[in-house]
Amino acid sequence: MRWGRLGDRLHRAALLLAVVAVVLCGLAIAGLTWWLLWWTLGAKAETPNQLDLTKIALSVAAGVGGAVALVVAYRRQRDLERGRFAELFGAAAEQLGDADVAVRIAGVYAMAGVADEFAAPGRRQQCIDVLCGYLRLPFDIDEGTNHLVSRAESREEAGVRVERVYQFRQNDSEVRRTIVKVIVNHVRRSAEVSWSDREFAFNRAVLERADFRYAVFAGKHTSFAQAIFTGRTTFERTTFSGPHASFREARFQDGSAVFDHAEFGSTRVEKYEVAGFGTTFNDVTFDCPTSFEHVTFRGPRTTFQGARFLGARTSFQEAKFRAELTSFERSVLDGERITFAGSEFASTRITFTGTQFYAATIDFDDAQLGAPSRLRTRGTRETDFRHAEFHGALSFARTTLGGRTVDFSEGDFFGDISFRTTRFAANEVRFDDPAAWVGAHFDWDDNPIRKPACVKPNPWPPAPVQPPAPTR
Repeated sequence: MRWGRLGDRLHRAALLLAVVAVVLCGLAIAGLTWWLLWWTLGAKAETPNQLDLTKIALSVAAGVGGAVALVVAYRRQRDLERGRFAELFGAAAEQLGDADVAVRIAGVYAMAGVADEFAAPGRRQQCIDVLCGYLRLPFDIDEGTNHLVSRAESREEAGVRVERVYQFRQNDSEVRRTIVKVIVNHVRRSAEVSWSDREFAFNRAVLERADFRYAVFAGKHTSFAQAIFTGRTTFERTTFSGPHASFREARFQDGSAVFDHAEFGSTRVEKYEVAGFGTTFNDVTFDCPTSFEHVTFRGPRTTFQGARFLGARTSFQEAKFRAELTSFERSVLDGERITFAGSEFASTRITFTGTQFYAATIDFDDAQLGAPSRLRTRGTRETDFRHAEFHGALSFARTTLGGRTVDFSEGDFFGDISFRTTRFAANEVRFDDPAAWVGAHFDWDDNPIRKPACVKPNPWPPAPVQPPAPTR
């Protein structure tokens, strides 16, 4: 009760302050206008009579009354808009919580309508958060198309017959697909009302056959962290132009993942780049065919640290890695075939430290690993393959290894690893202290004199590090 009275008092005080501020501003403007006219036109003040004073007083009173009426009308209109938003928002939220699938789908469109009508960033964001929050609710994929609202199971536990009743949101797959469709339609360039500048949190959401083609996410944060993607998922030609896009610990399964021609990051240098933002696929699992063909990565960093590529085929063909940092550190590249053919790594720092190249065939054919320093770019300082494990068939045919240093030290070479026709353009390329050296092939295998001077160590070939003798 006390808090209610205090709120009323503060509301009245705010209104009074607004009225006083408008009146004072009006008097100040009137005084300034009179002074400018007197100074420019040379008007002389005369002693006013009683009638003049009355006219002035009435004019001032009328002006003050008009200002008060204007402020009160504005505050009344604002309160009406707040009340209307609360009413419409509450009705749409109530529909989203209904047991009937048709009512929930209507609630999705109702919530989108509220977001469209109220353009204030906070209110629109509130509606978007509700729609994304629905996707984060617990969801059983197997029961997603169930027409039932409940299911009873009876089983015997410790000699006692126990009956459990499970509640379902009827046909929830349809509702969730509708939410994704509505969101995507509002973040495409063709949208009548755009939500692209808002933040989207799909964290831990379960997304079935999600189609984000041509979407534009330009808000400060766009997150799919720990999301589960099932069926064919496509982000083809999607643009993530905000400072932070995250797929951390997401899982793609039972279908395919397509990111062809997508764009991540921005070419603009922003103050928040030092805060650890960028594009992250850290610890993501691709358990299906995956394609990042012709993708462009920009911004402060692009990281696939700890990512697992387990699908039959993964392609980064002609992808462009132009972020300041590109990292595949500790990632697992497995499956039947992985290709980086024609890709361009132009980051200041590139790291594949501890990466496990386990796929049956992997190729970097015609790729550019490392960029030289130019007038407007710093070039690549380091390309790091230390402690990487190269198993299976791996090709660097016609690959350019550029920049300052490329380091394969302490790598585990055990398979069919070909550096034939590789262009060693870096200042230094090192293969020191390999854990194993089996199946690595170079153009100078038959004539070590042809080895480029930038390739170390000398003498050649590198000698594997002997494991320490067991202690007794």
